[in-house]
Amino acid sequence: MEKILIADDSIQITNIISEFVKRQGFEPVVAYDGRQALELFHKDTFAMVLLDVMMPYMDGFALCREIRRTSNVPIIMITARGEDFERVMGLDIGADDYIVKPFSGEEMMARIRAILRRTERTEKHGAADAPLVFDNLSIHMADALVTIDGHPVSLTKKELEILYTLAESSGKLFSREVLLSLLWGYDYYGDSRTVDSHVKRLRVKLDAHEHPNWQIKTIWGMGYKFEVAENDK
Repeated sequence: MEKILIADDSIQITNIISEFVKRQGFEPVVAYDGRQALELFHKDTFAMVLLDVMMPYMDGFALCREIRRTSNVPIIMITARGEDFERVMGLDIGADDYIVKPFSGEEMMARIRAILRRTERTEKHGAADAPLVFDNLSIHMADALVTIDGHPVSLTKKELEILYTLAESSGKLFSREVLLSLLWGYDYYGDSRTVDSHVKRLRVKLDAHEHPNWQIKTIWGMGYKFEVAENDK
């Protein structure tokens, strides 16, 4: 039975989430502070991690960063706060989704199922495909590995998915809304700033290396596309 790690300092919240998780065939593993959650995470394998933002000893943002150092496990941030900057921050540091209390158990499970379906499709698709190669850029989804001139580029899961999606359809324009739907799901309630923020961070990492023959191009007011110099297509 696959396990889901639930980290929240509210016993009432963890009990409610645990019941819904059990009904869907998962085994809940509960932590009541960030430090305990990190210890449990390193001791076991989880299909999903649910993190409350405000927890003792280590908050959800710090815990998400620690997890992302070694793992691409799907993460949903949970909080009683709804400020845009907190939602964007959670996504920027590697969370897959963000849900605000109060929420229904059905909504929570719908988000969990949607993320796991996308993760499964990405893994199957990536494992079956050969690396995408454009001049000095290589993207290998199966190994979650991106290199430029043979040098590894450290990307978050979402940055990798954005790069692969754009590069796989080189020359095709993707609107922000389409990228949100493809990579966060039709049930995601974010806005275009989420995509812009991820693309900005992705570019910073790519631009640390010379790549004169390809680029992620912004089409102002429309979206993004991966563009390759004519003689390198």
